[in-house]
Amino acid sequence: MRLLFVNASQVVTCAGPPRGRRGVEMRDAGILNNVAVAVEGERIVAVGPVNDLDRAMPGSERIDCRGCVVIPGLVDSHTHSVFGRPRYEEQEMRAAGQGYMDIAARGGGIHASVRDVRARDEEDLFALAHGRLLRIASHGTTTLEVKSGYGLTTEDELKLLRVIARLSEALPLRLIPTWLGAHEIPLEHRKSESGRNSYIDLLLGEMLPAIAAAKLARFADVFCEPGVFTVAETRLILNAARGAGLATKLHADELEPSGGAELAAEIGATSADHLAAISRNGISALVASGTVATLLPGTLFFLGRQRQAPARALIDSGAVVALATDFNPGTSPTVNFPLILTLGVSQLGMSVAEVLIASTVNGAAALALAGDTGQLAPGFSADLALFEAEDARELPYWYGDRRCRGSWVRGKPCHPCDL
Repeated sequence: MRLLFVNASQVVTCAGPPRGRRGVEMRDAGILNNVAVAVEGERIVAVGPVNDLDRAMPGSERIDCRGCVVIPGLVDSHTHSVFGRPRYEEQEMRAAGQGYMDIAARGGGIHASVRDVRARDEEDLFALAHGRLLRIASHGTTTLEVKSGYGLTTEDELKLLRVIARLSEALPLRLIPTWLGAHEIPLEHRKSESGRNSYIDLLLGEMLPAIAAAKLARFADVFCEPGVFTVAETRLILNAARGAGLATKLHADELEPSGGAELAAEIGATSADHLAAISRNGISALVASGTVATLLPGTLFFLGRQRQAPARALIDSGAVVALATDFNPGTSPTVNFPLILTLGVSQLGMSVAEVLIASTVNGAAALALAGDTGQLAPGFSADLALFEAEDARELPYWYGDRRCRGSWVRGKPCHPCDL
């Protein structure tokens, strides 16, 4: 099928090298006026004057984008989209002064979601996640990573990853599955030091081999944080995962500067995520590496924290910076990726061009997909989103508003379009 996207107010191409963008590279989102986008099959074949593309692509179906800005589909590189019940009671607990780790120590937080997921079957989890992912798509996201991590037994982690695989087949979204068996030390293993070690033995000796054999995950992730997994434990788990054929990610330096960013750079992790408490040495390590710094401003906003990740220091130092939602039931229950762009500008001090690059090209780099999606350029996947706006600067401006009119993934409709 041939498609021709015409009459857009602006086309945000994010065109450039097929890799994460650094420093001053993030200032140019490739915004063009008076151009059309031509798609053939699953790929973009040209961006240019509409008359030229009309001649080159006779018989194309025309998509009239009048009153809209066309951008690459948003790439959300960090979500926990498969879970059971929401944890709304914890928001009020935090407002009353209870901290994140205090709630976890009382069996809340991740542990509450683990108990809930273990009690549900695949059909229930699939149905819940299916509706959530449709809402995610309605805000312009076309690619997203989805983690396990609320099972913490071999069978329950496999259950979650099977649900992700089914969702990938059922929906037009591009889903990237990540194994997060090292999301927490389960309560049944926290009663003694030997119990803690026994869970790590389970991760390495049983769970990882089963996940690798089933070929249900592309990445392995570890929550590297004091009170959860140490740097040494994280290194052990991720090196084993890499040996089993999985690429690696880290939850790093979210609450304390524990050396997670340095470890991510050391082992060549694809991304280090959160980074609100990253040290100067951690910033330097990421700058010198190929690891993407994925920032999750929605999490700290929802938790009521005053300190956000140092986006300006990371960008100005030359790190590759991405933005993501961290969609999860406890600390970032938002499906609205454009809201994260708003926080990128208003809370992190990023420019509009920088948040656009961070949520497309650099998000793709955080999933090792920068050669395939994240920009509107010939040869790239036809992943596009249309937003009701005259200017790209409106995307983070109308905060909380759902302005996505339609999206396409690999040239096929994803979110309904009423144009």
